[in-house]
Amino acid sequence: MIIRGTVLVATILATGVAAADLGAQASTVIFVRHAEKAATPSTSDPDLSDLGRTRAAELVAALTNFRLDAVYVTEYRRTRQTGDSVAMAQHLAPIVVSAKGDPKAYAAAVVAELRKLPPGSAALVVGHSNTFASIIVALGGPRVPDFCDAEYGSLYVLQMSSDGATPRVLKASYGAPDSPEGIACSYRMRLQ
Repeated sequence: MIIRGTVLVATILATGVAAADLGAQASTVIFVRHAEKAATPSTSDPDLSDLGRTRAAELVAALTNFRLDAVYVTEYRRTRQTGDSVAMAQHLAPIVVSAKGDPKAYAAAVVAELRKLPPGSAALVVGHSNTFASIIVALGGPRVPDFCDAEYGSLYVLQMSSDGATPRVLKASYGAPDSPEGIACSYRMRLQ
């Protein structure tokens, strides 16, 4: 829904990061989980469902006025299909970082890619429910809970400071609300 996307953009801008001023601001990384995947028991690499394709379009709308310098996806269809539309809208080529194998190796590879970006840049990382917490910690941020299995509309915004201060993290949402199960799980995770 556009209203929630507008709220996301307003929330990101409220953190002090305006698209036109990124060169003078801390670097920003937005972490989203891939959108809803199709229920296809015959494959471990399903496409997005119709709902997932709608959510991917909502992500594009939410980030329309926020300039990105890079979009990172994994080799799985669901992350590529979620990130490709954003990359295309921002005139970027998505960068694939392999998530196969050791989760620590994946986190290290994403961090290495993010550190290649110049100060003041902004990136989108499209991953999986259990991939963001370790990346945020590796970038100096606080511990955050993984996304729940039924949580698709949430995201983390990590704003890194150029003066070495601890990065700030904001959890926000975009698009249609998650299922009641996803909302309840997200709430329980925040209380832990």
